[in-house]
Amino acid sequence: MDLDEARDYLRKQHHAVLATMRRDGTPQMSPVTVSVDADGYVVVSSRDTAMKVKNLRRDPRAWVCAFPDAFYGGPFVQVEGNVTIVDLPEAMDGLVDYYRSVSGEHPDWDDYRAAMVRDQRVLIKLDITRAGPDVQG
Repeated sequence: MDLDEARDYLRKQHHAVLATMRRDGTPQMSPVTVSVDADGYVVVSSRDTAMKVKNLRRDPRAWVCAFPDAFYGGPFVQVEGNVTIVDLPEAMDGLVDYYRSVSGEHPDWDDYRAAMVRDQRVLIKLDITRAGPDVQG
């Protein structure tokens, strides 16, 4: 699958599972909401204290499998690549853009920004190096 096709899919289908690597080499998977930013990175908001973030700070490899709301019967996309974690305060504009791309306008942006600080949010940015599936079966 072409990387831009995968990005187009992820701009519309936001339900996904993010896989990271635990210290012992086994996968740790988390349900997440994904989007794609203006630079083409797959983006996810998370708490800095979450295991997925701890795993990614140690090993930046990540895999995302996104699927339609109905889960069954629709196409899915899997992407993989390396991650950069953006901390606050640098992450704030990206977190606002992430929210807008998934949910539209927030009723109170000041409250949203305060919640991002209170919750110690970070922005996970995945640089796609591979996408699939290439074959439907």
